[in-house]
Formats: sequence, structure tokens, C-alpha cells
Amino acid sequence: MQNPFGREFIAELPLILAGPMLQHTESNSVTVWIALKQSCQVQLKVYETTNNGATLGNCLLEGQRATVALGEYLHIVAVTARCEVGNHLVSDRIYAYDLQFVCGAEQQTLSQALSSQNFAADSISYFDHQKPTFALSPSRLQDLKIVHASCRKPHGHGLDALPILDSLIANTASQTQRRPHQLFLTGDQIYGDDVADPSLWVATHLGDILLGWEEKLPVSPTYCTPKQLPTRQRAEVATEQAGFTAGLHNKYSKVNSHLLSLGEYYAAYLLTWSPVCWPRKFPPGKAVTNNRQGIKNWNQEVNDLQQFMYTLGKVRRALANIPTYTIFDDHDVSDDWNLNQAWCLRVLGKPLGRRVVQNALLAYSVFQAWGNTPEQFAFGQPGEKLLAAAEIWSASHGTDNYADQAIAHYVGIPDQDSLTGLPTFAQDGSVLVLDRHPQALDWHYTIRSPIHEVIVLDTRTWRGYPADQKPIAPPRLLSPQALKQQLLIPLQAKTNIPATFVIAPTNVFGLKVIDWVHHWHLQNEKVFSTDVGDAWNIHTEALAQFLSTLFAQRQQVIVLSGDIHYSSVVRLSHQHVNSPSSSVLVQLTCSALKNEEFLTRLIHTKLKNWLLPETVRYWLGWRNPVDMREVSAKQWQRQHSPHSDWLCALELLPRQKTQPADLAIDILSFIAPWNRPEKAKWRSLQFLMFWRSKWFQDGKEVVGKNNLALVQFEPTDESLASKVIQDLYWFSSWYTTELVYSRFETQLQPNDDLFN
Repeated sequence: MQNPFGREFIAELPLILAGPMLQHTESNSVTVWIALKQSCQVQLKVYETTNNGATLGNCLLEGQRATVALGEYLHIVAVTARCEVGNHLVSDRIYAYDLQFVCGAEQQTLSQALSSQNFAADSISYFDHQKPTFALSPSRLQDLKIVHASCRKPHGHGLDALPILDSLIANTASQTQRRPHQLFLTGDQIYGDDVADPSLWVATHLGDILLGWEEKLPVSPTYCTPKQLPTRQRAEVATEQAGFTAGLHNKYSKVNSHLLSLGEYYAAYLLTWSPVCWPRKFPPGKAVTNNRQGIKNWNQEVNDLQQFMYTLGKVRRALANIPTYTIFDDHDVSDDWNLNQAWCLRVLGKPLGRRVVQNALLAYSVFQAWGNTPEQFAFGQPGEKLLAAAEIWSASHGTDNYADQAIAHYVGIPDQDSLTGLPTFAQDGSVLVLDRHPQALDWHYTIRSPIHEVIVLDTRTWRGYPADQKPIAPPRLLSPQALKQQLLIPLQAKTNIPATFVIAPTNVFGLKVIDWVHHWHLQNEKVFSTDVGDAWNIHTEALAQFLSTLFAQRQQVIVLSGDIHYSSVVRLSHQHVNSPSSSVLVQLTCSALKNEEFLTRLIHTKLKNWLLPETVRYWLGWRNPVDMREVSAKQWQRQHSPHSDWLCALELLPRQKTQPADLAIDILSFIAPWNRPEKAKWRSLQFLMFWRSKWFQDGKEVVGKNNLALVQFEPTDESLASKVIQDLYWFSSWYTTELVYSRFETQLQPNDDLFN
């Protein structure tokens, strides 16, 4: 295949390859992330506005920072503007920001940097002044709007739901109390393992030209460059030489085009967030392979990717206009990442496995973590040292051993045992954790405003692996030390916050049928096929400790989660045996943005509720030793026993009848012209398609279509909210060009009737 990525391709691109993306934002600082094709000094200014955001006012905050050279044509910066004395930002106001780029003797404005002679950029503003805008969290909880979502695979089935955010903002951009205030992407922002063949073809060539060199990957018996491991030819290397488990159990299709090189992981982020670096055309399938099925698969994946690319301008504008926070899950590296001790030994004990995990974490650091926690990347901090090592590593074309070791330390890759070559572990109580350098970056963080706090958990790199069980045993998703650092200390820091959110990338509670499947696979030691160990309730002692820690500090907790490719709402009511007080945990799950599957589309319908309806689940809990046990409804009726210390009951809450989304937008703008259905023909045949009928599709329990969640509160007075609402936006099954939403709502109070 002809390589369209060369210096001519780069020359035609605008200065900005991806971004601007608004990230960590608070009253005295604003951080904007951006990727450029050449080295620049980037200046950020934040302005007040009048006329509901339409008119720019005085500059309130400003800052500048030089880009970091990750490659010859890849320069990244997360620049932070800080306030002058007395210029703090406040709630219930709209602010705008602007960027200036000083590249040697040349200067470019934001609008100039977004376009080139051969690339006309879409607008990234909702106002005539063409500047991105945002609003801080409002002064009242009932006005707070939080968006969350997860799992966005470019070639996944269905339409991408993230562009819906652009419409939500566009409809309310001038209304500080109605526009979305924060976006949380809770995992699988990119897919390192399940990659479309055309995506890998682009990522490999784009990554190499951006870096300006080809990485030598430690593939036995010698080294291979990414181009020497083309699409459809990586399954054996990824599974046997890197040790990844996504390809086990006859699932080689999941790793046939696995990302491996640093350039490929860098490229994956650019291609996921921006339309700029995609090629103008793809080669046809017959130019790639002579296999008939291979040709068909390639052409279908190209069609899926072109649909994904069609709405990337909307995604780019949305991410420029809302403070965005992220946390990884497994696919940001590879499926099952750190699932259990066996995975760690299998992958981190192999040179190629270690290199790929390190590449993925370095890419995550500069493309996601820098904007989440900019203070870790300030001068003299571990993040700043990581950036320096990344520059040296690229400048040496991947040959500087000191830079390689420094990157490993700062991203938390454990040392290897000198005798066995296996990763080293440290003891944390009764469990083992991956040993890491004292200056390794923290991936967890906490966001606070006067009305709410969001505690973002890292449940991937701080897992506690049982020291006295088999390596495949389910871990604690947070080791004892991690539970204290990530949850207890943030909860104790502030005690008068009206609303507490906890982001758990993997679900605390899922559907009961999935729990049955997990337990069956665990008994048969087939843990990698269904991610056995990622669910909190597979390890009851760890779950009991998690709940006890939460409810010792808060009576109301909202968990935001993703991962499982369907969306739902559950409510857990908790009560101590010898105390009348009770607590509540509401879990709001939103998944997937773009990765719906046959099974999720099935449980989306009424069929799931007919065949396997979810019923109330009950647990008994103990303090010493900390543990909990699920019991049947009959046992629950006899549960008022002095032998348990606390009780909890879980309800899956039904979704309300699906409603059309009143956003006053052209829904056809979400669908590429070649994918649009013929309206009259579709409607004339709809009565024959029972599966797609609105009545059958309006299930009671979950949303299994690609979706995006908007979370808000319903007040009882001026300061408190008694009800939390999750609206899930998705494209209807009965008529593709209709945007609808399903509402879940629940009281932020325990259901005391369950304890009577």
C-alpha cells in the first residue's frame, strides 16, 4: 500500500493537530491542552464576558508555557493561566479564552493555527467572537450539570454519541445555569487492543512521521519496527511475545492489529479527538489483501471510521468548551490491564509487554494526565521530569537507556527481579501491590467546588493481589494503602460538601446475570474471557471495606461509572443494625459512547426484563473482620440477627419512557451522507420490523445503545437536592435520524421500607 504520510502531508496540516481541549478549571487557574506540529511558546488568556457570553471583556487570567517535543512533528503542551491579584473566577458567569502561538519569529492567532491552505477548520466557538467559552460550577447544587461517558472505539458499532455533547452545549451556551459544567470520561478513551485494521495502518505511518524515527520493538529473536508488524499480523506477537490476554480463547481478531509502538499510541489520541490527521482517503480493500473476507472487513471498517471522522469537528468543539477530566481503564493500555497478578507476571515479565505498557502510560501521561493534574507537571515535579525524559527519549530515537529507565519510573512500571526477570511486588497488609518508584505519578485526583466534590479513583495500578491465593484470584481494586490515600483522606479533607461523587471506572454493582457468569468463569479458572476481577463485588471483603469507608464519612454518595457497554442506575440502601441512621449510594453508569454490541442491544429491549428481570439484592455485613455476604430474599426476612453489624439492599431503578430530545438541531448532521437511511422507505417498512419497533425497544432496565449521560439534581429548597436525575441520550433504533433520551431518577435517600 502506498504511504500517504510524508513531509508533504505534514506541511499541508494546520499548526494545531488536536485541541484545544479545556481541562482542569477552577477559580484561580485554567488549563488548556493542545497538540501542535512544531515547537511553540503558547500563551493562554482568560476573559470575562458580558451579554451572556457574547461580548469579550477584560483579561482576568494569563499564562504561557513552551511545548514539549515528543517528536519531530509532535509538540504537546498543557498551558495553565493563573489569576492576578483579585481576579478570581466566580460561579454563574461565562468566561472565554484565547491562545497565541509564538513559533520562532512567527506568531499565529488561534483561528490561524486551526486552519491551513488545504484544511478549513470547523468553528470551535458557539459565539460570534469565535472564542471558546466555559462556566464554573454554579452556586446552587440544583443548577449543576455534569456529563459523563466511557468506552469510545472508533470502529465500534453504531453512531458515536460524544458529538451529542456539542448539541447540549450549543443549546445552552449562553445560559450559565443550564449549560454543562464538567465532563468526565471514565475510561477507554482509546483502544490499544481492539483496533481496526485501517486504524492501525494510519496510526503506524502517522506515528512514525510524527516522531521522525522508527521505534525498535523488542520482538524475538531481534527487533522489529512498527511497519514490519503490519495489520492482521500481530496476534502471535501480541499474545505470545508481549503476553497480552485479549487474544486468548480464540479471540485473535482482538489483537491482530494491537497498538505496540509509542508513535502508534500517540497517533491514536490525535485520531480519536481531532479530524486533522486522518488521511483524505483510504486504499480499497483489494489493494490490501486478496482474501475475499479480508476485503469485505477492510471496506466495512473504512466505512465505520469515515462515519466516526464525519462528526469529529463536533467533538473537537465540545471538548474546547467544557472542563474535561479523564481516567484510564484497561483498553487505554490493553484489555485486562493489571486484571490480576497472573496478568502482571505474564505481561510485565516480557520485554515487549513492558515496552508496550510503558508506551501506553507515557502517551496517557501527556495526552490525559497532564491536563487532569497540571500541578504534577509544574517545574521540579515528577511530571515535569517525565516530560524531560520523554523529550530525550525521542531526540535519541529511542536509544537513551537513562531516559527509558526514567520514563519507566515516573509512569510506575515496576522494576524486574534480577534473577527471574519478573516484575517486583511490595507488601501492603495481606496483599501484594506492584512496586513502584517513590516519584511515580499519581493517576487519582479530586476536583472540588463549593457545592460538590468528585473523587476520581485509579483502580488499575493500585490493585491488591492476594498473597496467599492463585495468581488468577480476583484482586482488591484498591489495596489498603490505596483506599486510604485515594478515598479516606479526600473524604476527611472536606466534610460539609453538599454532593459527593466518586468515579469508579469499573462498576461497583452490575447486573446479577453478569455476576453469575463471572463466578462461573472464576470457578472454571477462565478469568480473562469476561474480565473476572474487574467488578467490585467479586471480592466481598474489598467491597465491604469500600462501602464502610464511604458511609463512615458520607450519608449520600453518587458513583459515576462506565466500562460495561450499557447504562443503568442502581440504588444501595445501607443501615447499621444498632442504629436508626441509614445511608445511600446511587451508581450512575454510562457506557458506551461508541461500542454497542449485540448483547447490549438485546438487554436494551423488553426481552431482558421478560426473561431475566433484576430483583432486589440483599447483603449482610460485618466489621470484624470486614466482610459481606449476599443472601436470598427469604434469608433477608430473617436477617434481623445480632450476628451481622450492617445491612444493605440494592435496587436497579427502571428507566422512564423514552422521549424525543428537544435540542432544535439537524440530526442528519450526525450521519454521514452515505449512511443516511431513505426516510420514506424506512418508515413504510417499519411495521414489519418488530425488533426495531419503539414499543419493543423501550426496555425497563438499561440503555444498551451508544449513549451519553447528563446528570442533574432536583431541589427541595435553595441549597439541597433530594433527587438525582440521569438523562441518557442516544439515537433511536426505530428511526436512526431521531435523537432521544431515557430518564432515570431516584431520591438521594435510602429506601427504609426495605429494612422494615
